[in-house]
Amino acid sequence: MKRRKTQSQQEILTILKGSDSALNHEMLQSKLSSKIDRATIYRVLNRFSDDGLVHKIIGDDGKQYFAFCLNCEKPKEAHTHNHFHFRCVTCGKVECLKSEINVSLPKGYTSETFNGLISGYCSNCS
Repeated sequence: MKRRKTQSQQEILTILKGSDSALNHEMLQSKLSSKIDRATIYRVLNRFSDDGLVHKIIGDDGKQYFAFCLNCEKPKEAHTHNHFHFRCVTCGKVECLKSEINVSLPKGYTSETFNGLISGYCSNCS
């Protein structure tokens, strides 16, 4: 089913594309020029995640962060984000670490996705 593109979606996607780190709901809402209600923002972010435009990171603070997918020409095909993320406990910045990882699982187990988070101090705060 083809989804219609709304002004809210375009504005949220533009902000995510322009960000050098993953954003949570509050960070994103503070950057929006228009009034978009909380439920709409979450709905748009989760739809983007389902469609492979962004990936979702669950922070150790319990918040969901969203980062625009770079170098993902075909979002629905062979689309994984099996890499670690880093969250700075001082400034709150969440970013993707570049290295892909492979996890060795016990016999009979098959992984689909991996969500790894390291928290500490970023290069600006340490």
